[in-house]
Amino acid sequence: MISDFSPQLTAIGSDLRRSSAQALVVAVASTEDGPVLLPNPLADSAARALADSLEALGVTGAADEVVRIPGMDSVPVPVLVLTGVGSLTGEAGSGVSAEALRRAAGAAIRHLAGTTTAALALPADSPEQLGAVAEGASYGAYSFTGFRSAPAQEKARKKAPVQQIEIVTDLKQKAVKPVLDRAAVLGRAVRATRDLVNTPPSHLFPASFAETVSAAAGQHSLKVTVWDEKKLEKEGFGGILNVGKGSSRPPRLVKVEYSPAKSKNAAHIALVGKGITFDSGGISLKPPASMMTMKSDMTGAATVASVITAAAELQLPIKVTGWLCLAENMPSGTATRPSDVITIFGGKTVEVMNTDAEGRLVMADGLVAATNEAPDAVIDIATLTGAQMIALGTRTTGVMGTEDLRDEVVRSADAAGETAWAMPIPENMRKSLDSSIADISNVGDRFGGMMAAAAFLRDFVDAGRDAAEAKAAPTPWAHLDIAGPSFNESAPWGYTPKDATGVMVRTLVQFLEGRAGVSTAAAEPASQKATGRRRDRR
Repeated sequence: MISDFSPQLTAIGSDLRRSSAQALVVAVASTEDGPVLLPNPLADSAARALADSLEALGVTGAADEVVRIPGMDSVPVPVLVLTGVGSLTGEAGSGVSAEALRRAAGAAIRHLAGTTTAALALPADSPEQLGAVAEGASYGAYSFTGFRSAPAQEKARKKAPVQQIEIVTDLKQKAVKPVLDRAAVLGRAVRATRDLVNTPPSHLFPASFAETVSAAAGQHSLKVTVWDEKKLEKEGFGGILNVGKGSSRPPRLVKVEYSPAKSKNAAHIALVGKGITFDSGGISLKPPASMMTMKSDMTGAATVASVITAAAELQLPIKVTGWLCLAENMPSGTATRPSDVITIFGGKTVEVMNTDAEGRLVMADGLVAATNEAPDAVIDIATLTGAQMIALGTRTTGVMGTEDLRDEVVRSADAAGETAWAMPIPENMRKSLDSSIADISNVGDRFGGMMAAAAFLRDFVDAGRDAAEAKAAPTPWAHLDIAGPSFNESAPWGYTPKDATGVMVRTLVQFLEGRAGVSTAAAEPASQKATGRRRDRR
């Protein structure tokens, strides 16, 4: 179900006579004195006339504001688009943040759907600015139409995403190419994640998900291992197996490995993703309204698959192993019941008090398997709790775990322009998970439920390793709860469409680049040689 659409990103100089664009996008900022037109390639007379008309046009420069106007006689482009970057930042309000540029570029490209070629004349005087504009445009060029009928698809084609995106910059081609190549890779990864999440559960279920990942991995020399229900039972993956017992479509565990050449001394990062392809709640059935977006409960697994593919495309000098924990949580005569006790991979037992707290059960299997390989760090990502949205809303990812790694992930999010917040795991949360008959219960305190779920997951980090060895050298671990940010149920904004968002893809790529010692401006796709310096294992 993954589309092969990818907008073409190119750089052009400030001579607009060389542009083939049907629309030219320029940036407007809001200030205390009113809207301000940011530097652009328009002729001085045209720029002055446009600047003098901003208030009359009702333009404020606010973030997400996009206004189309007819072109001007002196501008060789038929349509002008004014996109807001919000308030200026920095000394004397002179700067525009990279994320503001991403958002402004994405909003403009999203509004220009149906246009073949667009030129972006936003600030792009540095590789960081250029990368932000290119990323935002790439994220904004998205649609999901694969399940429409033929007439509806024809109608949708008239509003297809912008196909060719020209970015106005005076940077030399040597500096431009790796930046645009990286932006294109990130754009593909985000769009692939969105496509998987948007695919209906009638078509994306554990077996078809595994097949889709295997097919995509084959294009990038990634090694894929799939556990079917028989192998899961034989090897004792009780979390995934029992969550999937109620469905006619059995569960899968998918391991995806990226091991670059000469990776003997490279760092090894493990990623674990929750992949509940549909969550009815099981026997602890959800209310009907709460099921309407539950096809998105596999976003963590989709994110892991896309991040590893991006790492391969960028040829990052780092080993990455992904664990995709796939199951469909359905009620039936064979489903796990409340009060059942199950055995997780590695031997720990769990009293299942609520079958709608199933994500942590499949993730437990994945965390044990991942940490058994003693990676340098393990990061799990999951649409795990509704409590995440109560605590942090729908746009902020909660990050918990080993303090140093947790904070490193948050810094990566900051650098990538995504919103994440470090949260604690109070010790009383673990006590609330005590069971009278098993090692642990899957339900803890109702209040602080996001942190209680993290406390549950922490119990399975290194749970399959020798106890003395694990105590002496515990695996650093971070948990990302993306329940709210993963699926946008409101109106589109910036580069973010309605429905699947692709959140945290670029944060995790940024994290891998940091661990690999690769500059984000210098990371190169597979067609070129990666030149990043390796970082010491830690």
